[in-house]
Amino acid sequence: MKTRILTLFMSFLALGLVSCNDFLDLTPTDRISDKSAWESQAATDLYINNFYEYISIYGQFGDQQFQGNLTEGLTETFKYGSPVIGNRAGDCNYLVFTPETISSTGCQLDCWSGTYERIRRINEFLSAMAKYSTYPDEVNLRYEAQARFFRAFLYFQIAKRYGGQMIIFNTLEETVKNAPLSSADKCWEYIYNELTFAAQNLPEEWNSQNSGRVTKGAAYALLSRAMLYAERWSDAKAAGEEVLKLNYALAPTYAEGFAGGNTESILEFNYLVTGPNHYWDRYMCMYHEYTTAGGASPTQEMVESYEDKKGNPVDWSKWHTADGTTEYPPYAQLEPRFAATILHNGATWQEKTLECCVDGTYGTYVDYGQEPYPYGKTVTGYYMRKFRQETNTNLTSTASTTPWVELRLAEVILNLAEAEMRLGNDGGAMNYIAQVRSRVGLPTDLSLTGEECFAALRHERKIELAYEGHLWWDMRRWGLAEEAYTGYRVHGLKITKEGSGYRYQYVDCDGEDREYLSRMNRLPIPDTELLNNSAIEQFPEWNF
Repeated sequence: MKTRILTLFMSFLALGLVSCNDFLDLTPTDRISDKSAWESQAATDLYINNFYEYISIYGQFGDQQFQGNLTEGLTETFKYGSPVIGNRAGDCNYLVFTPETISSTGCQLDCWSGTYERIRRINEFLSAMAKYSTYPDEVNLRYEAQARFFRAFLYFQIAKRYGGQMIIFNTLEETVKNAPLSSADKCWEYIYNELTFAAQNLPEEWNSQNSGRVTKGAAYALLSRAMLYAERWSDAKAAGEEVLKLNYALAPTYAEGFAGGNTESILEFNYLVTGPNHYWDRYMCMYHEYTTAGGASPTQEMVESYEDKKGNPVDWSKWHTADGTTEYPPYAQLEPRFAATILHNGATWQEKTLECCVDGTYGTYVDYGQEPYPYGKTVTGYYMRKFRQETNTNLTSTASTTPWVELRLAEVILNLAEAEMRLGNDGGAMNYIAQVRSRVGLPTDLSLTGEECFAALRHERKIELAYEGHLWWDMRRWGLAEEAYTGYRVHGLKITKEGSGYRYQYVDCDGEDREYLSRMNRLPIPDTELLNNSAIEQFPEWNF
């Protein structure tokens, strides 16, 4: 039932990329390369396989979401340790300290040009199908449904950045040049129609020869997400309920839930050591593992967001003193999702007990700003565990192969909870939240209503979907980002050895206040588009 994007062999990728580059050449459409791609289903499969890479490059392991940075670095939950501008270095710090530098000439959150180029490739695929395919209608429908799923996926990437507005073009006869922006309502309706078509024409499950292709469940799951951004609550609810009719189930444990390859996974991309692969382990590593990467870590604010195992808040006041305390933090009291997400002083990793302290051997602390590139040293006293491969013990020569799970059932359940809440059914929302919490043994107060219900939903999305690329976008679409992300700093625990134990000091890891500008709720249209398209104008909030 799940959609598991199986990794293509490099020979497959090479053939596919050659075809894709050919199709980008806007020469007459009677080229032999166009025709040959439709002479056999094996050739057509190679053609469409290129689109599956998009699942990966817009995910947390890719570079199209935020140029390789995590948007969590723009929130209170994650801190990059470098003060120097650079991807996976100080870019997030620069943006939160000086958001006024974002402009139409340069915005690292922008994905305009590359995404439209990929949309063009899909349009070329569909145009070539109409001209050259001699397959039965049902075969063509399967190809069209896959292509339109990915086209909706790409348009969603644009819509969520630009307030729902974008340029819609879905044939080769239409051109991006001198094309106007569509209204937000029209854009969301377009995405709705694309995903509805995909859902109606994709199978619940493919045969073994096609295992890994997008399914009906993936289309409905993405639709449930997109319709929350559109504030079309009934449509989000209906799409989520369609997913529940299929044969998905929450994995037995939280760690399994985001690991892929199980009943919870709805859409995932898989990797091979020989490629394609990624380097999450290097980016999140400790100094003793790899000395020329790493340097990003969860914050104390994120750690304190976790409840204890009985669902109660934890009192951290003892660890908020300037002089610190030698009392060991209450990590063992925290609910199971904490240990599956964050590594801390005293945790075990690769059969070693971590000491995330100054001059530590396994896990090393450094004050923020003391070194231009921390290279595996933590500025918060914590390290990332989520998505890391504990069996990968040679980061120098071995890339990471952790699957990227783009859509999983837990998110859909929480999407349903939000839709129910927005529709005035707080009881239904709390019942969905209870399903997610019950997996980790946490209670839920089903009587919560109004703002308390909304707070419970926000908490659950923050914890359950931690570091999966949702939080900053959620806060932004909820209209809460400006207040929550202005005038605050992130903190950590500076840990020093003291006798046979350690001293834990609460430290400011920023050194200056962060800020979020209201105009960031809609990113600026890039100057490159404005210069080449006379039919559009810059959004008024970016005209200065």
